[in-house]
Amino acid sequence: GGVYGMITPEQKLERLAVNTLLAQGMSEICTYTFVSPKVFDKIRLPADSPLRRTVNILNPLGEDTSVMRTTAIPSMLEVLARNNNYHAEKTALFELAKIYIPDEDPTKLPDERRQIVIGFFRDGDFYTLKGMIETLLSRAGIKNATFTADTEKPTFHPGRCAKISTADGKVLGVFGEIHPEVQKNYAI
Repeated sequence: GGVYGMITPEQKLERLAVNTLLAQGMSEICTYTFVSPKVFDKIRLPADSPLRRTVNILNPLGEDTSVMRTTAIPSMLEVLARNNNYHAEKTALFELAKIYIPDEDPTKLPDERRQIVIGFFRDGDFYTLKGMIETLLSRAGIKNATFTADTEKPTFHPGRCAKISTADGKVLGVFGEIHPEVQKNYAI
């Protein structure tokens, strides 16, 4: 007998995603899960967005780390902005980021989820990103995904944003060019 390490289907899928993105020339990053509530304004979220419902930290180190993130887009934009400020020739990054969705019952723990966030500049465009996503979906065995224009996401440029859905209509995610105002908010 012996002890055998078992990996869960979720861990297997996470490894597949990481390896697929690394093979496409991306670099993996890891960012903090605590953010400032101000990030929601920086990415142009409406006041009534469900993403503004957060888990608040009881004793935060400061306002900059006072809530648990519900989206990892601001974290990626901060890293991209830093690379831009360092005059990086090109940057292509991804994070398999943890996000936290609070339960309706405040006594229950939040729902901890993983979100793949990809960010790059000076190294491709909307179609480059679409191709990366298609490769990722294919490797994950997701067939017949559809890409449809989405003009309702305030973080993204209204003419350069799409949602990804499964054949049965389940929305998997959204991708596109960041809205010019959001780019300005992050000095990108």
